[in-house]
Amino acid sequence: MTPKVPPTSAPPDQRRLSLSSLLPVSAIRLEVRAADWREAVRACGEALVAAGITTPAYTVQMIATVEQLGPYLVIAPGIALAHARPSAAVLRPGLSWVTLAQPVRFGHKDNDPVTLVVGLAAPDDYSHIQALATLAGLLEDAPPRAALLALQTPADVLAAIVAFEQTHTTDTPQGAG
Repeated sequence: MTPKVPPTSAPPDQRRLSLSSLLPVSAIRLEVRAADWREAVRACGEALVAAGITTPAYTVQMIATVEQLGPYLVIAPGIALAHARPSAAVLRPGLSWVTLAQPVRFGHKDNDPVTLVVGLAAPDDYSHIQALATLAGLLEDAPPRAALLALQTPADVLAAIVAFEQTHTTDTPQGAG
């Protein structure tokens, strides 16, 4: 007897990717110095590469995307979501988390300057949807976001994300864990 699975176009092995499962501690960098948005995105890409999530070509693609499309990636006050189209440079789905020592301007009229750059690497259009929903929930309220950004170690950041997921899971019918 096969359990019923809600209809989705995502492949079965990619339906339940949590934020914490996509963000290895090796892809978390805190208090990074960046002179401009390119250096901030590059730091995000380097963290993805160091964690074995992407090749260096993906970092180039992320920067080129911003150059072509502008500061659309600044998704909320102080937060940028660096990414590019799915490509062969993505080895597996994953995230990086980079806080900046000093805020950087990306050119967004409402949400600059940026203090957190989250890198998103997805090998296809489906593998990151649930993680993005969790990320949005994690970062939507200012007090918890400020507390998260004040953490001093990558392990503490990951532990806070795991704790958030345990209390805000989207996998149960009630929407709470």
